[in-house]
Amino acid sequence: MKKSLLLLLLFCTGVCMAQETLNRTIRSGGIERSYILYLPKDLPQDAPLVVVLHGYGGTNAPERYGMNATADRHGFAVCYPLGAKDGRNKTCWNVGYPFQADMRVDDIAFFEKLIRHLQKEYGLSRRNVFCTGMSNGGDMCYMLAAQRPQLFAALAPVAGFMSVEILRGDRSRTPVPLFEIHGTADRTTRWEGDLDNEGGWGAYLPIPVAVGYWAAKARCARIACDTLPQHPGSDLRVVAHRYTDAADDTEVWLYETIGGKHSWNKTGVDTCEAVWEFFSKYVK
Repeated sequence: MKKSLLLLLLFCTGVCMAQETLNRTIRSGGIERSYILYLPKDLPQDAPLVVVLHGYGGTNAPERYGMNATADRHGFAVCYPLGAKDGRNKTCWNVGYPFQADMRVDDIAFFEKLIRHLQKEYGLSRRNVFCTGMSNGGDMCYMLAAQRPQLFAALAPVAGFMSVEILRGDRSRTPVPLFEIHGTADRTTRWEGDLDNEGGWGAYLPIPVAVGYWAAKARCARIACDTLPQHPGSDLRVVAHRYTDAADDTEVWLYETIGGKHSWNKTGVDTCEAVWEFFSKYVK
């Protein structure tokens, strides 16, 4: 009797007491899609959700990103979806690369369905949903900003790019807070862009131009640039460009990692903490 009463009390408080890492699937677009969901200990009802998107050919293994430890410190759930395989047999997000022309997977529809499912099944927030991603996952962040800005409270691409195709297809009316972390020596996703498609990923904008586009869209009236303190254990210097003073308080940030390469972990900052610092500004 006492045990039943305790279980009922815990259920009524709306708190997930035990830490959980769940491997689950959901059907979207006629195919089974898999995801990993991390729920920290004592996570409250209506907690924020952060979606983490892997890079091209990558895996959704949480240990590759380190976001779980940040979730423990700050109290949010983390979802790691797995991309479908393309014609090269690589896991990926369908963002319109030239070699994805015959790929029929609708990842945006998948994210919409997945988020609704997680909110309903696990009692997560319907307002405080965020998305970050590395490389191809970062590219998807730009696509989501252009096509579904209302789906996320803020987006944070890491080593991602905005293609010319995404730019020309942008019909969004809602400004979205966006934060890019990018290395100036990244040769996979070039800081200077690739308008001639030399890399085969499709034409894409220089990173400062892409970030500036979203700052202009948000009508940010001010930009501040400063060099961040050296991160322990890193020899990289990071210049923070922050676009602020928008009418609706939307901000757009760019962390320029001088000499940084194509990386999630070696960015000159604690990537997960920096991303959550930005996201936390938009928790309602």
